[in-house]
Amino acid sequence: MPHILPFTKGHGTGNDFVIIADPDGSLQLSDDQVAVLCDRRFGIGADGTLRVVRSAALPEGASTPDAEWFMDYRNADGSAAEMCGNGIRVYVRYLLDAGLASLAPGETLLIGTRAGTKAVTLSDLGFEVDLGVYRVDDSDVLVRARGLGPARPGVGIDVGNPHVVVALPSHDDLDGLDLTVQPVIEPVPAHGANVEFVVPAPLRPTDASQESVGEIRMRVFERGVGETLSCGTGVAAAALAVRHWAGPQGPDRWIVEVPGGVLGVRMVAGRVLLSGPATLVYSGQVSLA
Repeated sequence: MPHILPFTKGHGTGNDFVIIADPDGSLQLSDDQVAVLCDRRFGIGADGTLRVVRSAALPEGASTPDAEWFMDYRNADGSAAEMCGNGIRVYVRYLLDAGLASLAPGETLLIGTRAGTKAVTLSDLGFEVDLGVYRVDDSDVLVRARGLGPARPGVGIDVGNPHVVVALPSHDDLDGLDLTVQPVIEPVPAHGANVEFVVPAPLRPTDASQESVGEIRMRVFERGVGETLSCGTGVAAAALAVRHWAGPQGPDRWIVEVPGGVLGVRMVAGRVLLSGPATLVYSGQVSLA
């Protein structure tokens, strides 16, 4: 008997999600069901799903007791992921619009994720999420991709989920990549990784009273999804990688352009924060086998 499933569609700079309200944690979706929901020809179409569930409804050890709400994020192939920087902003937008939470200027809303509890506040771009402490891995990594030419070195960045960032010399090189084919990382990461390709831009001019702002363009291949218009944690990872390459003179504020829009990144006391918009598009219901 088909199950009628209410849903809401939302996106953050084009990174789109099927949002499913399940406050009491009674809904268990299989990987195949998630994949069907996210299929752009036979389903609703999305880069992943966001299940809205109370932390208290989750099994002990899986919940985040300091946060009322837990973001159960699944990739488009059904696999669970630790964190999603665009997804968490869309998740908060849904909570606010549905009357399940409130967030005033100066207040903080805590959201549970598989990467721990994340704090979300309002920002000029929409919402800002504190992704927490990051880690740079300087191990030798090579990345091969269609249209890239010879394999290029990458740097590993962990912001709650794993990334490998590759610098390219020009915008033509970035535009010439064929990311319909998954890039190959050598050695292969144990749990896979998102791959970001970036082109740094000159620092935005500022006067002596302002801090410098770095700018980059980025494209991303997300594990379990493919190329997406945006990846929030990937944006943070890309900014962190370019700052790492720049050395001590690298700025702590960044503007990152992705195919789906523009996001902001800040580095504060060893932590990285991501800001950007979140939009709810429509609601409906789907018959789910």
